[in-house]
Amino acid sequence: MIASGGNTRKESQNGFDRRNSPVRLRSVPLGVVASLLLVVIALTVSARSFAALRSPDVPAWLQAHVGDGDGQISKIVLERARALYLKKVAQGAVKNPCYFAMDATRPGDLGNGVLGRRYYVVCEASQSFRAISSGHGSGRNLKGTVDFSNGRRCSKNFGNAMDSELTAGGAYMTREAKTSFKGFYRTGAKQDAAFLRTFIQFDGEGEAANARQRVIGGHAAQVLRGMCMRKNPNSSYADRDGYVPFGKLVDYAGGRSNGCTSWSPTDARQIISMVKDNPTTLYIYPESRDIAAVAKAVASGRSPSDTESYWNASCLKEIGAPKFWPRKTLEPMIAQYKKDHPAPPPQPLPICKES
Repeated sequence: MIASGGNTRKESQNGFDRRNSPVRLRSVPLGVVASLLLVVIALTVSARSFAALRSPDVPAWLQAHVGDGDGQISKIVLERARALYLKKVAQGAVKNPCYFAMDATRPGDLGNGVLGRRYYVVCEASQSFRAISSGHGSGRNLKGTVDFSNGRRCSKNFGNAMDSELTAGGAYMTREAKTSFKGFYRTGAKQDAAFLRTFIQFDGEGEAANARQRVIGGHAAQVLRGMCMRKNPNSSYADRDGYVPFGKLVDYAGGRSNGCTSWSPTDARQIISMVKDNPTTLYIYPESRDIAAVAKAVASGRSPSDTESYWNASCLKEIGAPKFWPRKTLEPMIAQYKKDHPAPPPQPLPICKES
């Protein structure tokens, strides 16, 4: 014991005391140090990449298009559209250099034949930004039961119920294109043309997950009205009796849709060519959470901007407050209405009166 104490005093006098030493030096293999360094670097890079994906900086040229005026894209709409696109690119689901967005809180009709530009085509690689017109879901008025219809200019009602004809906001992907023959229409004196319309199917996520079941997609805002059957046995579209459907071609680019995204014929051709066999993302604003936030602000007498929510001011003044109709609420009402008001049996188209 005395000898041990003497050794301790001697070590202390030499400036080294094992009992009080904070670190005992041990040799660490160089390979272990290098491996740990690589792990730290990898984690740092991954964190930075994740942060960049989560909150990408809007480039200056695109930032110049951000605003609440006609032809501009509101900040929250662009942020969500970019985040969706970047996520799908990172997942390998999208290789298209362009993506889409729509702000369904804006007016579709500005009056005097001028359409509101609320559908956006963004191609960041080529620094291209376009704002074009697009229709919104008309909704329905089930007389005596419930009215969730929308006006021509602004949309008050939104929802995801089957057969509701309402717009549902959220995340979408463009999918397959299907071109269908709708009939013939008159183009000039004794000259007819076949009307072929291409439909781009959308697949949605979250509240919009039933987009395919609802047959929600994009197409030209054109339809044949006043249909009848005309004799044309030489046509490849003729039925067994030699008749083809015939009608008047109507352009409703300034009107409403059955819940789909509809574009002018010229814009439709461009958009369809961009996404055919090359899917991309579409973000439609607002979602139900946005509608709830704005409705709550209006009910309390506050402006949506005071609660960090957004709605186009002109349309909000017109509609009063927006409403979202969830499918679990609306679908039973629609089903009951159908039961109480059965549709008449389908009738064959009349024979056209020759002119």
